[in-house]
Amino acid sequence: MEINKLKLHTNKLFEMKNFYIDILGFNISNETETSFKINVGSSVLEFNSENSNDNPYYHFAFNIPSNQFIEAKLWTKDRVTLLLEDGEDEADFSHLPAHSIYFYDPSGNIVELIARYGINENREEPFSSDSMLNICEIGLIVDDPISIGNKLSEIGLYERDNDPISATSLNFMGKRKKGIFVILAQPGRRWLFSEKKSEIYPLEIILDSDFKIIVNPEHKCSIE
Repeated sequence: MEINKLKLHTNKLFEMKNFYIDILGFNISNETETSFKINVGSSVLEFNSENSNDNPYYHFAFNIPSNQFIEAKLWTKDRVTLLLEDGEDEADFSHLPAHSIYFYDPSGNIVELIARYGINENREEPFSSDSMLNICEIGLIVDDPISIGNKLSEIGLYERDNDPISATSLNFMGKRKKGIFVILAQPGRRWLFSEKKSEIYPLEIILDSDFKIIVNPEHKCSIE
């Protein structure tokens, strides 16, 4: 599984465009009066200002080269303030293994850069926005994660550790060897490295299998 395209909503389109283009250095691949798209490695990330009156925010992550975590952290700290968890500004996921850093963008999205050792490729050129490999995680928040999790399993997205789908825990739906996941959860869970809690907002996820996962403005989730 790969995430080909991710469409998120924002009510701060101008600020978001300035942040991702002028501060982080991404290139716009397409824009309209209500949206803009950037390339994140092999993925496309779109921010759209329609249906965004309630200040939507999300958690998503970008895979970065496994040999460039320290360089990526310094690069990011030059541009944004890193978020903290128990006084630490990076996460050490020894069970994966992987290291991550987190920061907010102007919409309050919790953005993660993660180096997965043994999965992500290495790169030698200096780290920049062009070094991002892909969109590797997106929080999919729904009222009934067990029902949606069963539907995701039907299209080949299984829980990472083959655990049963939980209504109360985070469910990493995808393949561990790819390092790309749809994080299925209920509203109300605190996101790591943030005081924000998961909430349901409209989004659209297009997978490389041509399946599309949609949460509409009425908070209904469908898989097409």
